[in-house]
Amino acid sequence: MAVEENEDGEVDLGISLEVVATVVDLARAVQEAEEAEAGRADDDEELDDDLEDEITEEMLTDYLDELNEEQQVVLIALAWVGRGDHEPEEWAEALKLATERNAAGPASAYLAGMEGLGDLLAEGVAAFGLSVEEVDR
Repeated sequence: MAVEENEDGEVDLGISLEVVATVVDLARAVQEAEEAEAGRADDDEELDDDLEDEITEEMLTDYLDELNEEQQVVLIALAWVGRGDHEPEEWAEALKLATERNAAGPASAYLAGMEGLGDLLAEGVAAFGLSVEEVDR
């Protein structure tokens, strides 16, 4: 599957930017929560109260698990492009390798385990001249 342009000349990655933006938002929220948790004092009661309002990694993985296999593969490939493992011109190869990676185990665990997933996805989308920051939420 190569990157195609629709009739308006826009790039079609095979996944909606809204889905990518949702994953970016969830991943960034999880990362922020983890960073905040690491900086907190050892007040367990305060920690428990704060965690109730935070987005958790489980919420991210649950969302990723709800996506179809093609969407999961595209997210893996986008993260790799964002990380610099592949260039946009190598999209077909990135998708092929991401399909193989996805067959090896749950995409949700793999993606959630990536350091800076939200930024990687945003950078991957940007490599194709698109932006998740402009997506209405």
